[in-house]
Amino acid sequence: MELALKMTKRQKAFCEAQADEVLFGGAAGGGKSYAQMLDALLYALRYPGSKQLILRRTFPDLERSLILEHQKFYPLQVYHYNTTSHRGRFSNGSTIEFGYCDSEMDVLQYQSAEYDVIRFDELTHFTEYQYVYMMSRLRGVKPYPRCIKGSTNPGGPGHTWVKARFVDIGAPDEPHTVIDQETGAVSTRLFLPSKVTDNPLLMAGDPDYIKRLERLPEKERRALLYGDWDLHDGQFFAEFRREKHVCKPFSIPREWRRYVAIDYGMDMLAALWIAMAPKGRAYVYRELYEGRDNGKGEEGRGHIVSAAARRIQEMNGRDEIYAWLAPPDLWNRNRDTGRSTAEIFADYGIYLDRVSNDRVHGWRAVREWLADWPGEQGERPKPGLQVFGTCVNLIRTLPQVQFDQKNPEDVAREPHELTHAPDALRAFCVCHTSPAEPAREKRHTLLDDFHIEKIGEPLGLGDEIHVI
Repeated sequence: MELALKMTKRQKAFCEAQADEVLFGGAAGGGKSYAQMLDALLYALRYPGSKQLILRRTFPDLERSLILEHQKFYPLQVYHYNTTSHRGRFSNGSTIEFGYCDSEMDVLQYQSAEYDVIRFDELTHFTEYQYVYMMSRLRGVKPYPRCIKGSTNPGGPGHTWVKARFVDIGAPDEPHTVIDQETGAVSTRLFLPSKVTDNPLLMAGDPDYIKRLERLPEKERRALLYGDWDLHDGQFFAEFRREKHVCKPFSIPREWRRYVAIDYGMDMLAALWIAMAPKGRAYVYRELYEGRDNGKGEEGRGHIVSAAARRIQEMNGRDEIYAWLAPPDLWNRNRDTGRSTAEIFADYGIYLDRVSNDRVHGWRAVREWLADWPGEQGERPKPGLQVFGTCVNLIRTLPQVQFDQKNPEDVAREPHELTHAPDALRAFCVCHTSPAEPAREKRHTLLDDFHIEKIGEPLGLGDEIHVI
């Protein structure tokens, strides 16, 4: 039997994904539900006798979407769907069960079941408890690859936990290894973003769909049109966009001027390594984010001052830092020792430069860096600040900080765990920074054991030289 199946590149990536947990999520119209049913079909045919479960929050949701959709293209020669049992069976013995989990305890109806693949459609409609409980139903005697595959749009009651589980852990389209803090279990997770423009069939069949999405209120428009996960009520930096401000890591040129911006307290040590390009743009290329609370409600490790300084030097490696930036409170003297944090940092070769702690002015400076700057000739404008995708905590916390209810020009200081990386970024943005000088061609000759440098052409009579 031959099947003529059409799929987009993103749907193909979903079907080929190799990870313990996979999320296909983003804008509306990206073909996520179709991808789930397509992948389920291919798995069932590839692994005879396999068992799959497909879940929606309510059964009416299943009937209106997945059940109706899969009956359009599943081959009747090898597949039959039973409307009473809500189960499909293939001639090779594979089965697909359609189920629901409306209330929190509905998962208990599956407590004796076992499946090779469990699929959640519209994952943000479920609770984290439901999701984690159903992971225990992945089991079986046959040596088949087992996984959970979810698909969803941003938003919904489960937005926060889904984002934390899949989006905040690192760059998309890359499997990430995750270690459970309680059990030590190791697993892999993969996030595959999707956009409406990734679905050429929809674009061809309904070209006005994007126009309808553009008429939605801002929050819904960002979620359904752009697949934006950084959505929060009261969001201070609403202009932050992963697709605009996050870039793939690259090797920082040696001549770019480098800064380290620090926010230190006993509860958290946050530091950002930032490089200035010749045209003035800044790239956050490394982060340090360690404390008693690691942002997931789990105990991390706090740092006394000397340990914090050693940790920063350890992370810095051989980078030549132009300036170490820190707020004024690091110059306050400790009553017990009579020494300041800045003095102790200096003992370890970190000579801090004091920056303004004017919060309102500082946040305005951050907004300026997040704004679009003119591009090169023929290039589109892009933000003055770019963040490497490896700086997951800055990417996670910057869009989550809220407005201060008493001062709309300031960031709320709670939840405190969210403020450290943005505070470190503010230290950089508020200070006077200058771009790196362009790379220069250097020619050297040896004279009396000194290097003689000339910019440009070879040395000639009367040329100015610099002994270095």
